[in-house]
Amino acid sequence: MAFYELKATQSGRIGAMRISDKLREKIEEQIATGEFAPGSSLDEATLVEQYGVSRTPIREALIQLAAEGLIEIRPRRGAVVTSIGPARLIEMFEVMAELEAMCGRLAARRMTDDERQQLNAAHEACEAARANQDSDQYFYCNERFHAAIYAGSHNSFLRDQANQLHRRLRPYRRLQLRVRDRMSVSYKEHSAIVNAITLGNAEAAALALREHVVVQGERFGDLLSSLSELTQHA
Repeated sequence: MAFYELKATQSGRIGAMRISDKLREKIEEQIATGEFAPGSSLDEATLVEQYGVSRTPIREALIQLAAEGLIEIRPRRGAVVTSIGPARLIEMFEVMAELEAMCGRLAARRMTDDERQQLNAAHEACEAARANQDSDQYFYCNERFHAAIYAGSHNSFLRDQANQLHRRLRPYRRLQLRVRDRMSVSYKEHSAIVNAITLGNAEAAALALREHVVVQGERFGDLLSSLSELTQHA
């Protein structure tokens, strides 16, 4: 194969990878927002028409999403958005709470001044979204808030694990914010987290984050109720 042909082929592959990555992000967002509800099928032909691309990047995107656990690829049914049972869901939130507690503990000890400023900026953005009662905007500001803590841990392996599980739980974390008064409660919990990290109180930061993320009691009942409404429209 001539050099220019090889280069063109490599460029095409890189281009295809970039397209599939963008598609993965778009489909992931549609899952997080509930547009693609748990248990719903993702038809390749429909996605091809919707995004105006060939089947290859669509399939690559679906394979990536399956690797993340957001969808399942089943024989004769194709891609299906993963539906997590109540017991499994609470287990995942328990692990998420511990990962975030670890991130908070390390962030309180290791965050730089610039990183603390970024955390405060995300916190202020959450306040603006809460004041406007905009749960969707709060969701994105909340993601910035938690991502700042993951990065502030200065532990790349822990950050990657937290991000991975965070992606799995995105649809459910978003649903929580639609429960009455949850944004206000979340913002108050954020304030305690910011205060502990700013003071360098590692144990207080860990405790505040664990209690902020773990889902139990009434909060779990509210989440299941919201999830039930969502799946009925799938």
